[in-house]
Amino acid sequence: MRRHFQLPGDDIIFLETQNLEWETVTDQGMHWVILRNYPVPSGYNVNSTTVAVKIEAGYPRTGLDMAYFYPPLARRDGQLIGAICPQQIDGRVFQRWSRHRTASNPWREGIDDLSTHMSMVSFWFEQEFIKRANAVTT
Repeated sequence: MRRHFQLPGDDIIFLETQNLEWETVTDQGMHWVILRNYPVPSGYNVNSTTVAVKIEAGYPRTGLDMAYFYPPLARRDGQLIGAICPQQIDGRVFQRWSRHRTASNPWREGIDDLSTHMSMVSFWFEQEFIKRANAVTT
């Protein structure tokens, strides 16, 4: 696994305790954490995906935003996922989910980190089926 740049210690502890395969990659001047085999809840076209998170300059003071998936995610019930677009990362086309923190849930310097961002990603997975009810029976 590549380590093009160093993450803060708390992020490394989070990744290692989650038993996630991960790497840090610099691609076209941007820093990415890439998590392989990240679990996806039922209702999507895959059981796991690769997730990329862009690490902005100034992180961890600067917040993390959005998530990028490869292969692209789709709902098994055929309903569309909104606010997505393609993004080239590390030689592959990922699916960018444009999801952001809100004024009522801002980035909290010194509290939020990669672990809380990945909790948001899991929340976004679930929210997708709350916004448009799941038509698939499991």
